[in-house]
Amino acid sequence: MSPTPVSAGDLLTALPDYAEMLEACVADGASIGFLHPMPAGQAETFWRDVAQGVAAGDILMWSVLEADGAVAGTIQLHPVGKPNGAHRAEIAKLMVHPRARGRGLAVALMRTAEDAARALGRRLLVLDTIEGSVADRLYRRLGWTEAGVIPDFALKSGGGSEPTVVFWKRLPAV
Repeated sequence: MSPTPVSAGDLLTALPDYAEMLEACVADGASIGFLHPMPAGQAETFWRDVAQGVAAGDILMWSVLEADGAVAGTIQLHPVGKPNGAHRAEIAKLMVHPRARGRGLAVALMRTAEDAARALGRRLLVLDTIEGSVADRLYRRLGWTEAGVIPDFALKSGGGSEPTVVFWKRLPAV
């Protein structure tokens, strides 16, 4: 299973599948901007907004699909549009459905996004995640550098808050 680019139309066609994956990831504890339980319709609204960003060219997105076409994982690249940020981009919303974990999909999605950023001439990437999470360990293994930790950054489902670690990575020129 290789990551493939996702168009706005692709995303809207598979909207229920993307919504189900987002809800499953949040229910499994992923800190990707949402709290569990998600209100009805929140996942669909999120993906419709992403589809608008993809259609506008502000978001690049890739997904890995199961043999039956179900969404197994996804990632987004947000190139910075400001003149002084034309050399950088942000990695966002790396998700692997809980049923698809342990197959290397997160690594494949990350490499795809990094390669695409490099092809666009982006030399610096940034991202953030919860300190000590599975994602934190993944980014460190993939050569990302910790910029710092922000305490109490993200609220947790069930109450409380947790620290977020910000990472950066320089990409070699193409």
